[in-house]
Amino acid sequence: MTTETPIRLLDGADYLHTAAPRLDNVRMLVVGDVMLDRYWFGEVSRISPEAPVPVVRIERREERLGGAANVARNAAALGAHSGLLGVVGADEAGTSVETLLRDSSIHSYLKRDEAISTIIKLRVIGRQQQMVRIDFEDAPSETVLRDKLTQFKALLPDFDVLIFSDYNKGSLVNVAEMIRAARAAGKIVMVDPKGDDFSPYAGASMLTPNKSELKRIVGNWKSEEQLTAKAQALRSELGLETLLLTRSEEGMSLYTETEVLHVNADAREVFDVSGAGDTVIATMAAMLGAGAPLDVALATANRAGGIVVGKLGTATVTRAELFPG
Repeated sequence: MTTETPIRLLDGADYLHTAAPRLDNVRMLVVGDVMLDRYWFGEVSRISPEAPVPVVRIERREERLGGAANVARNAAALGAHSGLLGVVGADEAGTSVETLLRDSSIHSYLKRDEAISTIIKLRVIGRQQQMVRIDFEDAPSETVLRDKLTQFKALLPDFDVLIFSDYNKGSLVNVAEMIRAARAAGKIVMVDPKGDDFSPYAGASMLTPNKSELKRIVGNWKSEEQLTAKAQALRSELGLETLLLTRSEEGMSLYTETEVLHVNADAREVFDVSGAGDTVIATMAAMLGAGAPLDVALATANRAGGIVVGKLGTATVTRAELFPG
């Protein structure tokens, strides 16, 4: 693919009042690194006498689904039939994840690993600003991962769309085999990638890296033409149908075999970008699963990303927010 690939600029406003598809007919399975996001909210009124750091007096605590679980939560918030396959520890945090899934009407296919602790991201928020994040994480054991692969193959006939949410925490070591099985079964397969090697994601329907993730694979670019050439070369090399590049304030670009679709970012106040990629891939998958054209799905996912960055922490977008009126 050459740099002469035509670029089509979409006006998001043209799609604002697109009729909402039947997202409740979409059966989506999210597979990947499952996390529990914990938020401790408090007031900051002084600096510690022990070190030059603020003292946060905790007043409220909150738990939310994180990682792959946040992708499933976003899909469920849009009305899709959402399932989650992943690994958590046989601990209190794993039980909290199960409870949150049930409360969000997400079908849980979690494996409980006695050998590890559930991945936790603890964020301390003072004056509506994140002061510090503390991570607790272990990689799943090989035995549990083998069981997970067997369960994935058993679940495959029950779902139309597969999302692999890779946070590089060890839950997707078998992703290449899972993608091959899903594609052979005729499923839509979307991947949110991580790491220095995208080859395990070969053959997916769509890959959704952000700018920094793409640069780690293809290097820097100095012009839009150079970016198009690098993105199309990667798409072709991996045998992808499409590659969706999320570009923060620059919007989103979708690379197909015949063209590039680009939509500018919604002009919104950015409050928190954590979890925005989860919202984008969940919305894109739900729209494509419902049969929406690529341009409509792209504009809708872009709008969803613009809405969610205006919310604190890992958040979701509702069907009513996406399709007003």
